[in-house]
Amino acid sequence: MIVVLTGGTGGAKLVEGLAAEIDAAELTIICNTGDDAIFHGLYVSPDIDTITYTLAGLNDAAKGWGIKDDSFVALEQLRRLGNEAWFNLGDKDLATHITRTRLLREGRTLSEVTDYLRGMLGVRSTILPMSDQRIETRVTTPQGEFSFQEFFVKERWAPTVSAVRFEGAEKSRAAPGVPDAIRHADTILVCPSNPITSIGPILAVPGIRVALTESTAPVIAVSPIIGSAAISGPAHKLMIACGFEASVLGVARCYAEFLDTLLIADEDSGLREQIEILNVTAMTTNIRMPGLADKRRLARQLLALAQK
Repeated sequence: MIVVLTGGTGGAKLVEGLAAEIDAAELTIICNTGDDAIFHGLYVSPDIDTITYTLAGLNDAAKGWGIKDDSFVALEQLRRLGNEAWFNLGDKDLATHITRTRLLREGRTLSEVTDYLRGMLGVRSTILPMSDQRIETRVTTPQGEFSFQEFFVKERWAPTVSAVRFEGAEKSRAAPGVPDAIRHADTILVCPSNPITSIGPILAVPGIRVALTESTAPVIAVSPIIGSAAISGPAHKLMIACGFEASVLGVARCYAEFLDTLLIADEDSGLREQIEILNVTAMTTNIRMPGLADKRRLARQLLALAQK
């Protein structure tokens, strides 16, 4: 069993590559839920949905989120009726959120709902939220504190960031299946997702970081940073706000407690020695994944490393 920690579009790219190279049923994917939010009364879980749509072959590859060929008629009508509609929800996508919200209101847990939606869309991999309890990533800026979606989508991650916190994390528990998956994994992969707001919330759930530290399986990560900037998104900006340098060395320091190997871009080969001082093996390769062939190539490299 391969356990994957993920959140965001970079993670979905790698998961797509892995699912194309091995039996998808061998994958157990632990997803960030710190980005979850309520829009128009509906519970939206962006990272879980991106992974689910990707594995179901429904994702919009051009956007990196949502369902391909979706329309936005309902969203336009919401705007016409005076609703705040800065978060894009497609018409087909709305069906997912309506179903999730109904099932949660009926008393099912987020884990149970995620598994139901996965099954209904024909996904064979196991998808687990990091926790069934509500955890909200909050970003502190000079303009005030924002939820992650407000900061990332509404504000287009423009404000200066001074701090990030995970509201509710300290009182949360790992979702059923998460500790056992880590404990019994043959390999653990950390996707090239934002270390602060995609992987960070997962690590903030009590017990998960300890489980990773105690695991005897190889733990391999792919850097989301090349040079001093993220491949996409604000990872570099958030890392600096949280006291890490915006580089692959900063990524290594985020994960050093449990990480065995970090894949970095060829351009960052000059930082290998500094990374390896942290007892993390640094390996250089092409970590960009613009197309399926690149996703599969990187997945093969990771799988080969895991077998050494």
